Amino acid sequence: MSVPSENGTSLSGAESLLHTLVACGVDTCFANPGTSEMHFVAALDAVPAMRPVLCLFEGVATGAADGYARMAGKPASTLLHLGPGLANGLASLHNARRAQSPIINIVGDHATYHLQYDAPLTSDIAGFARPVSDWVRRSASARSLPGDVATAVACARRSPGQIATLILPADTAWAPAERIGTLGADTPLSIVSKASLEKIAGLLRAPGRVAMLLRGDVLHGQGLQLAASIAAHTGAKLFCDTFAPRIRRGGHHPVIERLHYRGDEVIRQLAAFDHLILVGAEPPVAFFAYPGRPSWLVPSDCALHTLTRPCENGPDALERLADRLEAKMYHSAVRRAVATPQSDEPLTPETILRCVTTDLPEDAIVVDEGLTSTFPYYDLLDAASSHDHLNLTGGAIGSGIPLSVGAAVAAPARKVVCLHGDGGAMYSLQGLWTQARERLDVITIIFANRSYAILEQELDRVGACVDGTRSRRLLDVGDPDLDWTALATGMGVAAERVTTVAAFRDTFGRAIRATGPILIEAVIA
Repeated sequence: MSVPSENGTSLSGAESLLHTLVACGVDTCFANPGTSEMHFVAALDAVPAMRPVLCLFEGVATGAADGYARMAGKPASTLLHLGPGLANGLASLHNARRAQSPIINIVGDHATYHLQYDAPLTSDIAGFARPVSDWVRRSASARSLPGDVATAVACARRSPGQIATLILPADTAWAPAERIGTLGADTPLSIVSKASLEKIAGLLRAPGRVAMLLRGDVLHGQGLQLAASIAAHTGAKLFCDTFAPRIRRGGHHPVIERLHYRGDEVIRQLAAFDHLILVGAEPPVAFFAYPGRPSWLVPSDCALHTLTRPCENGPDALERLADRLEAKMYHSAVRRAVATPQSDEPLTPETILRCVTTDLPEDAIVVDEGLTSTFPYYDLLDAASSHDHLNLTGGAIGSGIPLSVGAAVAAPARKVVCLHGDGGAMYSLQGLWTQARERLDVITIIFANRSYAILEQELDRVGACVDGTRSRRLLDVGDPDLDWTALATGMGVAAERVTTVAAFRDTFGRAIRATGPILIEAVIA
């Protein structure tokens, strides 16, 4: 028997899908729909609890779902148009998978009886989905759809966060449905054994130089303070992953040293230690292969140990470890002072970060894809007010603007500050339009150095020789220069170009006091 809706008619498959998502706690959908998804779109009027957010490019939709998940701690849905729509979103899904963000992708497809005709948009959707998904299923009918949706949500919520992709044939969406799916109890997080805890506690009590590498939810919340207490009590050194998905920084929060991006620097950082304990992290490896340089970055005389794997309960393990070590006292970090730049100093990445550090509002969210502009000055933000810091996790550039969209939707009462290189920002500048459409409180700072500066560095590190101008033209984004004020205002976002420290600080201060999106194009001296 089909389920009657409020107007007395039966629910469609699409309505059942949306009701099931909401019943399972998923109430936000970042969407770029097409013809095959029109019944999903129409069903939104019958399910007002679902918030639809239109994105003008699928990579913005999937990247926004990543940012939302990192800040909300629960999955969002995406709505994508067939295989090509999913393919457009793969880069951001790659980053999301590396961030261990829970996401449910709903990918429309042709009606089941239409597939035999090999229409132009027919493709192997499951084949596109598998490399970036932990779970993939094609719904066979409207009758099975609610159960498929509930299973997708359960898979996405599985620790430490997974990507589930559900393929929705058009006739499955428009056919009558029989029920609304419900979510079963979450699978409890795996708990570290007493024997493992005793082993790590003994290691921390014994002589020797010990470091701990943290990743995941132990970098924000109670786990972070417990790790700091353990380090203070035992003398262990705390590191975080180079591209931690989310870390609480500034204010009274512990200062955690970030592993460097360059492999030889990571080896130097770890050279002083006899033991490296992994807490929700994987062993560090080089981001790329370089001629004559190692890929494995753990020094040969440093022993590896695991306290928790990513799928295990890290905060619980740290609390029990602190109990065994009697290391429950946490002392707030002492914030170091950062000198505010003088008005006559040149506008550089360093002076910009010093301004941001000085003026960042309390409880802001910093989305960082500044790459060469922000890597060297990452430590400055430890002196800022308390904030969450979101990194580029999978190396697929262009995620910063989409992440800021999702973070702002998830935390509307908090100011979002997006630090972005100009080359990478061009990958997903359509996200500015969504910021304007949704009135999101985001400040986007473009470091306008007119180049792919990180590639210039990589060219040298891989030993490639450049003698002429032809190859250099692939590494700069000048001729013509990008006009970010025009690009932003054309999509409804207020924008200003600044060339001096005084102008940057004035503009940033006004943006902080205002509400709504603004872009600052900072032309690097």
